[in-house]
Amino acid sequence: MYRRLNDFLTEWSQSADGTKAVLKALEDEKLDQSIEEGHNSLGWLGWHLVNSPVFFMSLVGVNLESPYDPDQNPAKANEILAAYEDISKRVVEKAKEQLSNEALVNETGDFGGPAPKGSILRMLVSHQIHHRGQMTVLLRQAGLKVPGVMGPTKEEQE
Repeated sequence: MYRRLNDFLTEWSQSADGTKAVLKALEDEKLDQSIEEGHNSLGWLGWHLVNSPVFFMSLVGVNLESPYDPDQNPAKANEILAAYEDISKRVVEKAKEQLSNEALVNETGDFGGPAPKGSILRMLVSHQIHHRGQMTVLLRQAGLKVPGVMGPTKEEQE
């Protein structure tokens, strides 16, 4: 749980940089790569990472005013990356405008019951990391280069 806004902003920015690296590895013709038929694809996961901050930030009372339709996955990898770069910047801007250290300890509604806003922001970062991890597996299955986000990949060490 975050108790200081700057701690969230720092960790969000670091995590967003890792997500951007994964999104930069996407290629248009591989956006439909999934573990198997009917599971989340690279394109869907990337677009979900664009849109999920809107939900989490709304839980803490922050409106990101997103122009991105969660039901309209782009067919171009560079569109997903550009939208993510935009939304991750909006997270920082709106958090600075609308949140404070004091606000982070205030409880608000959550899917499982009341929770401090700082805890919900932690879930946002964890959620991003979770899906980014899924994407790295799918990148490798698709034959794409996997970027080292939390350390070098096998390919980077060779």
